[in-house]
Amino acid sequence: MIRKESAVSPVVGVLLMLVVTIIIAAIVSGFAGGLAGSEEKAPNFVMDTKIKNTGYALTSYILFDVKGGDHLDTADLRLTTAWTAKDGTSGGNVTQKGLNALNTNVKEHSFHSPLGFGKGVNVTAQKTSGSYTPEQHFGNYTLVGGTTMKNSPYYKAGSAAPYNPEEGYGYPDQWIYSESVCDGMCAILGEDWNALRPGDTVNVKLTHMPSGKIVYNSNVVVE
Repeated sequence: MIRKESAVSPVVGVLLMLVVTIIIAAIVSGFAGGLAGSEEKAPNFVMDTKIKNTGYALTSYILFDVKGGDHLDTADLRLTTAWTAKDGTSGGNVTQKGLNALNTNVKEHSFHSPLGFGKGVNVTAQKTSGSYTPEQHFGNYTLVGGTTMKNSPYYKAGSAAPYNPEEGYGYPDQWIYSESVCDGMCAILGEDWNALRPGDTVNVKLTHMPSGKIVYNSNVVVE
């Protein structure tokens, strides 16, 4: 009698294929897990934003009020605004350290808006007007709970409002939004920001550049 054992080879071949498949799957799974683990998570961040345009400089402003979350260095942030007013005018701006510094020029003063106040600003003598300290420039302070960023319209000394009194809104062309003049509102919201009226909406975003994540995205209604 002749003994045949050829049936053993297919079984061994199938087992070897299964082992190779399992090994490849394990390698791929480990590689994918490593990629997922290396991706930087978006920081936790809570902030309120208020934009007000009353037609008068002393009562108009933009205010960012940090409520809490992770500490964020403004050097790592990009602030983006975009809006369309009721009259069809559209605008917005992008603010980032090194991208458009110094973005604010009024009279003899130049600085980078939005200006920082309160906690996270590494200077005890924080100025509220005039030549702001470099530590208050955007990109030079840290956002923590208790930090505020704010700016208001520029106006002539001795004047209560920079707006055209005949129209109630709008800067006189001869002294605002020229090649050498752009106030803090202009720097953040764009040159035609004064077209905004109560009820208009401004989209405000903060992007954390190291992670590429948007940490704040809000549609702010103008008051």
